[in-house]
Amino acid sequence: MSATERLYYHDSRLLEFDASVVSLSERDDGRIAVTLDRTAFYPTGGGQPNDTGTLDDARVVDCIDAEDDGILHLIQGPVPEIGDTVHGKIDWLRRLDHLQQHTGQHIFSAAFVKLFAAPTRSFRMLEQDCEIDVDLDNPTTERIERAVDLANQIVWESRPITVKHATSEEAASLPLRKEPAREGELRLIEIDDFDLTPCGGTHAKSTGEVGVIAARSWERAKGLTRIQFMAGIRVLSDYRKANRTAMDVAGLFSAGREDSPALIAKLIEENQKLSRRVRELDETGCRVEAEELLKHGVSSSIVKEGSLDDAARLVVAKVFNERDADSLKHLALALIAHPNVVALLGSRDREAARLVFARSPEAAGDMNALMRKACEVIDGRGGGKPDMAQGGGRNVEKILEAIDAAITMLSSGSGSV
Repeated sequence: MSATERLYYHDSRLLEFDASVVSLSERDDGRIAVTLDRTAFYPTGGGQPNDTGTLDDARVVDCIDAEDDGILHLIQGPVPEIGDTVHGKIDWLRRLDHLQQHTGQHIFSAAFVKLFAAPTRSFRMLEQDCEIDVDLDNPTTERIERAVDLANQIVWESRPITVKHATSEEAASLPLRKEPAREGELRLIEIDDFDLTPCGGTHAKSTGEVGVIAARSWERAKGLTRIQFMAGIRVLSDYRKANRTAMDVAGLFSAGREDSPALIAKLIEENQKLSRRVRELDETGCRVEAEELLKHGVSSSIVKEGSLDDAARLVVAKVFNERDADSLKHLALALIAHPNVVALLGSRDREAARLVFARSPEAAGDMNALMRKACEVIDGRGGGKPDMAQGGGRNVEKILEAIDAAITMLSSGSGSV
């Protein structure tokens, strides 16, 4: 027998109660745990989070099921004495939310069994939504929506929900949706003519109190189908957010909410075409820019070793402001289309430094080794092949120093292939 009588077993809508303090203890984190002879506070368990509320003037921030030792109420505030009578009060909105989610899970899981003989293997009530892992073969959106429709039909029929008790032996002959996790006396939750399952959580008195059930998304996970869903007040909150987002997007197009998807698809298609055109123009522009750099570069941007006449290596080093990696690569490719050229290019913006190093096939130098050296300077990482490498880092202020380090390494011959 537990040291604490669980009042929520008998009435999930019991929000206030009086109880005697049985014991006090201090947790490892310094918080005080109060054990009562009876409580309406639900402790974390079975996929459902704990209740919160108050004990007199103290705030109950967590509840832990210590099994035979009772339920521990972790409090912040005045600490009662052993033997004191305290008044407990449950936070109703949190209890209602948990009650709707947990009852909704029973209904939703039963719908999968009824339709597809697909049992639920686990349940988690999260802060924003809930998850169930269902043993559902060949999952599709259409199959999941069928389960959603059946679940909501049961909700809107407002079927009565009752609590029953049975021994393990008695339960063995009952049509339980899942096997009990323990022996002894069992608490069974029955949804009239639809579901019967052992559970110790808080539940509604009728399916109508759940309001509505909605599935947000699904994915395959560990051989099961993981479904994100929600019920009751969470569905209303999620609808308001989704509707506000949809209306804001529609407003950008001066269109109705239902017209937005088609308009966005058209915008994406147009943007893809423009992106391809911009890329083509950038590649063309980079070829012209490469000619100008090679022809009219100054000492700060071009370092010559020997002369072009004797086919010596020409190193082009330049740093740009807010030039993306693709454009840097286009320029590097345009430069190394010329013989015996090494391109050491960089770009800076507020958040990152970008580097692209490349060389002509006949030019000496290991771009991968140079890139690793340069990335050490800018507190970043990168790499590639001996003829081309890319990288970046957070230390934007040192990008010129990184380029200089690469030039020094290349000139010394330590950056050769």
